[in-house]
Amino acid sequence: MTGRADGGLAASGPLAGGVAEAEYTNGELQTIVAARSLAGKRSCFIGVGRPSTAALLARMVHNPKLVLVYESGTIGAKPYHVPLSIGDGELAETADLVVSVPEMFNYWIGPGQVQVAFLGAAQIDPQANLNSTVIGEYEHPRTRLPGAGGAPEIATGCEEVVVIAPHSKRTFVQELDFRTTRGDRTTLVITDLGVLRPVDGELTLTTLHPGVSVEQVRENTGWDLKAVASVAVSPAPTSEELAALRELVSR
Repeated sequence: MTGRADGGLAASGPLAGGVAEAEYTNGELQTIVAARSLAGKRSCFIGVGRPSTAALLARMVHNPKLVLVYESGTIGAKPYHVPLSIGDGELAETADLVVSVPEMFNYWIGPGQVQVAFLGAAQIDPQANLNSTVIGEYEHPRTRLPGAGGAPEIATGCEEVVVIAPHSKRTFVQELDFRTTRGDRTTLVITDLGVLRPVDGELTLTTLHPGVSVEQVRENTGWDLKAVASVAVSPAPTSEELAALRELVSR
C-alpha cells in the first residue's frame, strides 16, 4: 500500500471481490468504513454530505433494511442519488412517511426512536464534544459556522453517535472554541486516517486505514493522542463497495 500525491491511497494486489488492482482515495475509504458501521443497525439519522453517502451505501451493500431518517421529517427515505440537501424532493417521494420537524424531534428523536446518528463538526475535542458554531471568540469570531441546528438534541436522543470528520489539527483540537454538542454518546469517530473510540472518557486511536501510521495520525491531532496497544487496520474496500459507492456519487 503506497500513498498518493493527492492524499489518496493506492492499493496494489488483489482486493476482496476479485479486483486485481484498484485505487481508492482516503475519502472513499472513510465513507466505506462509515457504511460498514451501520451493518445490523435498525435506523440512522443523517445529514447531507459524506454521512448521507455512507448511509445510502450501507443500504445498498450492508443493510438493506436500514431506515434512513432526515431532519426535514422524512422517515424511511430510499433515495437513489446523494441528496443535495435535507429538503431534496426525492427524500419525501421515497419515504415511508413524512412528519413535521417538531414531531420529528418531540416524538422520534427525543424518545430515542432512532438508533444511530451520523454527525459532522468543524472541531472535536478529546471527549468527543463538537463545535459547529464559531471559530475564534464567540463575540468576534474568525468564522461563523452554520450553528447547532438539531445536533444537541440528536446527540442526546439517539442511542449512538458516529462522527465523520477530516483528520487535521484544525478539526481535532485540545479545546473547542465553542461547545455546540456534547460527546457523551459518541461511540465512533471515523476520519480519513483511521477510527477513534472513547476509552476511559477520551478518544483513542483503535484502527488505522491501510498505509497510515500511528505517528501520522498523531501529527494531525491537536492533543497527545493515545492509541490502543494493538491498533487494527481497516480492511481495504471490496470491489462491490467501491463499485456501489462510485455508482452512487456519479448519479
